[in-house]
This record gives sequence, C-alpha cells and structure tokens, in this order.
Amino acid sequence: MDKAILFAVMASFCTATASVCQRIGARSSETAGFDIWLVFRLARRPIWLLGVASMIGGFLFQLTALRFGPLALVQPILAFELLLVFGYMAVAGGGRVLVRRQDWLAAAAMSAGIALFLLLASPSGGRLHAPAPAWMFAGLITLGLVLLALALAFGLGGHPVATRSRRAALLGCATGISWGFVAAVIKELSSHIDDGVGAVFSNWSLYVLLTVGAGTMLLASHALASGPLAASQPGFTVLDPLSAGLLGVFLFDEHIRTGVLDLGGEALALAVVIAGAWILSHSCLILGEDEKSPVRCLPSGFRASASAERLEFDYQQADASEMHAAEALPSGPSRSAPTAGRVPASPPVHRASGPPRL
Repeated sequence: MDKAILFAVMASFCTATASVCQRIGARSSETAGFDIWLVFRLARRPIWLLGVASMIGGFLFQLTALRFGPLALVQPILAFELLLVFGYMAVAGGGRVLVRRQDWLAAAAMSAGIALFLLLASPSGGRLHAPAPAWMFAGLITLGLVLLALALAFGLGGHPVATRSRRAALLGCATGISWGFVAAVIKELSSHIDDGVGAVFSNWSLYVLLTVGAGTMLLASHALASGPLAASQPGFTVLDPLSAGLLGVFLFDEHIRTGVLDLGGEALALAVVIAGAWILSHSCLILGEDEKSPVRCLPSGFRASASAERLEFDYQQADASEMHAAEALPSGPSRSAPTAGRVPASPPVHRASGPPRL
C-alpha cells in the first residue's frame, strides 16, 4: 500500500510537469483553428519533448501504482495534479501575474472534491472484458462529445469563440474525456498481458489505444496552445477520472456506492468541484494572460505603469477627437480652435516586462 501511494505521488508530479512543459512549448504556437500538423511543429522544441517524456513517465508510474494498490486509492491521489500545476505556475508566473489566495483555494477545492468523489464512489468488482456493442456505443458517445467540444471551441457557423480562455477550457474538457476513454482501453488491454505477447498484438485494443492515444495527444497540444494553462488543466484533471469511472461502470460493470449518504456526499463533492471551477474561471491566472487583462491582476510593481499607459491611451484618444471636431468647424478668426493651454502629449509609457506567462 505504501508503494502504491509513493508511485501515485510520483505520477502526479510527472503529469503536472508534463502540462507545464508542454504549455511553455506550445505557448508561441497558438492557432485559431484545428491544425493536424501542430504536434510535428511542437516536436522540434526540447521543452515540449520534455513534457512528453514526463507524461510517459507519469503513465508508467500510474501503472506501477495500480499494481500495488486499488484504483480507489490511486485515482484520488492523482487528482491533486491540479494543485501541483498551480504550484508551478505560482513560481514561474508569480512575478508577472498576481496569484491570489482564492486561486489556491479554488484549485485545492477542485482537487479535494474530485478525490472525495472517487473515494465515496469507490468503484469495485466488474468483469475483465466488455462486449463489442458496448465498446462501439461508448466510442460513439466519446467521439460525439469531443466533436461537440471542438465545434464550440473553434466556432459554429463561422462564429468563433470569444476568448482564448474559453477555447482552452473546452479543448481541455475534450482532452480529459478522451483520456478517460484511453484509460478504459488500457484496462481492456491489460487483461490480455498475462496471455503472452501474441495475445496482446492480436487484440484490437492495442491498435485502438495507439489511434485514440495519438488523437488525444493532438487534442492536448491544441488545448495547451490555445490559452492559459489554468483554463485547460481543470478539464484534464477532473474529466479524466470522471469519464474513466463512468466507462468502468458502463463497460466493465463495476459497482459504485449508491447509498443515500454516499450519493449525498458524491453530489456535494461534485458541487465543490463546480464551485472551484467557477472561481477559477475568474482567476487572474487566466485573465492575466490577456493583453487587456484587468490592472488588478498585475502585481504592484507592474500596476502603476499599466495604469499610466492606459491613462495615456485615453488622453490621446480624447485629444484626437477634439482635433477632429476642430477641423470640422468653418475656418475664420472667430471660429478657430483654441490652442493656448493645450497639454502636450507625453511620451508613451511602456509596460514593464516580466517572466514568461503560463
């Protein structure tokens, strides 16, 4: 049991590192539409490849943890990945974007909420293999949800999404759902390992895993390239275990606790997750990545220069409007525009720079 906890914690650190590294590598490759070649461009960046290596390491640590402990123990520990990601962001971006106490509380609430839900539901039992019709139905539902998220993220009928943060959040949700399906396929494949290498390579689940895994990697790359990491990461962390748990019940006939107290606790845990997500959506870790971010989201060292820059911009806009109105008046000595007492425009104030943002 101690080994399961240790490996689960190591898996959380690896997956959190993967998200941060891949976001740094993809930050300069933002795209307004779906780009199938995005992964190949990102593969030329060492920091993004480090993120991929960390993701593979997290996957291996998770498999090892599941060998020493049950899913009900390992998955709640993995849910704290979101809090670890916020720790990275606070260190890397704290000098440029103000990290407030409520941001930490929201991240902690989401991590604790999903962990509590998994502990209360405690999936158990079930069968080793799911029937083919059930797999086809689950695959179609998963594909439909992913396509819906893509349509909302990249626009319906030529109407694009209003903000980068919303696009990143939607793509993060699509990625989390896809990772949950990948986890279910891995469970199916793992049941054939004891039958030998031939059984593994002759089973359909290996090839579905490679195909869906590649597609999910492409989704994750778009989510991390679309906007702030604080917008996409909750979808990774929350919807991955939730969708995997639901698929476990549907495909493998796993049982969850359905007592009155259990259902009440599970509903409360999900409410905490939703409340944390709502608070996080108004976080400066998301708003601060926008070039027009509120001044309140900047640390005190940057706030004064940002305010001065915006006041200068407002003054110049008003000054241009007055000049335009004066030019519209008839020429003549009695109608000439006054020039005395005009305040000369001050030189532009440059916004202070800071460390790279996540």
